[in-house]
Amino acid sequence: MALVLYTGPANPNAFKALITAEYSGVKLELAKDFRLGVSNYTPEFLKMSPIGRVPVLETPDGAIFDSNAIARYVASLKADNPLYGSSLIDHARVEQWIDFAATRIEGGLLSLLWATSGRFDSIAFHANMLTFLIKAFKKSLHAINIHLANNTYLVGHSITLADIVMTCNLYWGYSRIMTKDFMSEFPHVERYFWTMVNQPNFKVVVGEVKQAKAVPAVPSLTMAPAKEQAKPKEFEPKEVKKEASPSKAAEAEEEKAPKPKPRNPLDLLPRSKMNLDEWKRLYSNTKTNFLEVAIKGFWDMYDPEGYSLWFCEYKYNEENTVSFVTMNKVGGFLQRMDLARKYAFGKMLVVGQNPPFKVKGLWLFRGQEIPQFVIDECYDMELYEWTKVDISDDVQKERVNAMIEDQETFEGEPLLDTKCFK
Repeated sequence: MALVLYTGPANPNAFKALITAEYSGVKLELAKDFRLGVSNYTPEFLKMSPIGRVPVLETPDGAIFDSNAIARYVASLKADNPLYGSSLIDHARVEQWIDFAATRIEGGLLSLLWATSGRFDSIAFHANMLTFLIKAFKKSLHAINIHLANNTYLVGHSITLADIVMTCNLYWGYSRIMTKDFMSEFPHVERYFWTMVNQPNFKVVVGEVKQAKAVPAVPSLTMAPAKEQAKPKEFEPKEVKKEASPSKAAEAEEEKAPKPKPRNPLDLLPRSKMNLDEWKRLYSNTKTNFLEVAIKGFWDMYDPEGYSLWFCEYKYNEENTVSFVTMNKVGGFLQRMDLARKYAFGKMLVVGQNPPFKVKGLWLFRGQEIPQFVIDECYDMELYEWTKVDISDDVQKERVNAMIEDQETFEGEPLLDTKCFK
């Protein structure tokens, strides 16, 4: 059986495997009639890549997903492959730079591309975040620049798998935001990138590389034109009005009186025995013996007829490659949930030691369903998978306890951060 690579067109992540194959003398076939966005969500494909990500390599022994894992596999098909260096320390340093390329370069670039998309709630937030991301990314480029000042390649004296992965990750930036002006601070990185992409085994895969000429305009930073100042009205003598009749005056006063606001449907539900404010105070004020005080207190107060519990999980956890961006995403979600503060309590968790980080949550809502006004007003809701908690299931009940209580780990993974909505 041939090695078949499933990918979309001109995918730098797929370039890693294809370039590695060129250096290793391994033949890869591109999957025929593969349509990105359609073929990768079929039941057959999801058996190979559980969340539908590409590239995927189909081998005689099964499928492999994740671009770096595929490149490593292809390199391993050639015995004593020089792409891993000539010694154990070379091998370790190849892995070191592959990890650096994944976390610092690819992660940093994805954050910058997200930031330049303009999807922000406020211009002030966007400007501050963009400045921070550029500074962090340039710090990573500076580290590579120093290393390459005295080295042609990342490891040793010839091209290794680290160079292939690093160059393919840099390709994302060069084609979109890393202009000549942007890269002027990093001449050794600039020399290195163009040396790599012009190697025959690179060029046969990536073709001619064009560097971005300008960073795309960011919609959220485009200020609306200032409105013309209204001219002062010329003095006009007031017309003396005739007094209205008593009946008409009463009607006019009635029209001016503010109309009562429509009541929230949740306020019309039967009175619940659970006092939500009392639970929030108990949660906030319990500093010791949390399990016996706060969690026991929660279940003593909980009214399954007046409230419902929900688990949520972010649908696109594979995108969460930068920890602080992930936590800001959660913070923005909680900010938009503020409209439900009177009717809800929530706890959001960011889990994982290494990217991608997983975002999970527990929510307590008034009523038996997620309030419709929350679904309508908080657009983030659709980015999460929501599952109603069955409190008769002891496993689910224990999961609720674990999410309420801050522990060092959650479901076997390090707990990176928590945010509470109360």
